[in-house]
Amino acid sequence: MEEKYSTNVGMRLRSLRDQQGLSLRALAERCGLSTNAISLIERSENSPTVSTLQRLAIGLNVPITDFFQDETKQTVVFIKNKTGLRTHSSGVRMESLGIGLFNQQLEPFRMTIRPGAGNVNDPISHPGEEFIHCLDGEIEYSVGDHIYQLESGDSLLFDATQPHAYYNATEKPCTFILIFQVSRDRNHVQKMHLY
Repeated sequence: MEEKYSTNVGMRLRSLRDQQGLSLRALAERCGLSTNAISLIERSENSPTVSTLQRLAIGLNVPITDFFQDETKQTVVFIKNKTGLRTHSSGVRMESLGIGLFNQQLEPFRMTIRPGAGNVNDPISHPGEEFIHCLDGEIEYSVGDHIYQLESGDSLLFDATQPHAYYNATEKPCTFILIFQVSRDRNHVQKMHLY
């Protein structure tokens, strides 16, 4: 099942790149990745990390959720438990909890972080706001110069233009809900948003 989700992400990346008329080299220059890395993702020979998806989203000027959705415009999205599109890499699993809504304003995900995994070496920032709600385990979330220790039931809401990162310093997996606010401008249906 994981393979199916990764394949969808690769196929969507290729489709988005083609829609914008970008070569592999042009996209690589925009997002700071190698052409080989992008090609491997498109062919589903490599699952992208969350940081890589962020860089690709910035390069394509789309929300990260565009990698997980089909091209139909919906007014209602219903996702059965554990059926959302997923990608995983380096101990991080990202599962969409609802994408594809026409003019979508929020981007919800279920994140599962294995012990020792995170993106502390590659903090990110993006327009909008971000909300974290820890479901199970513990996660260390840094925002700007502050570090927050979230345990089950804890929440964090912040301005996402600040550099932020997460890390699981425990010996157990951590699961949390991550919700991004979608940024838009008047001339585009969707605009780059994040992570």
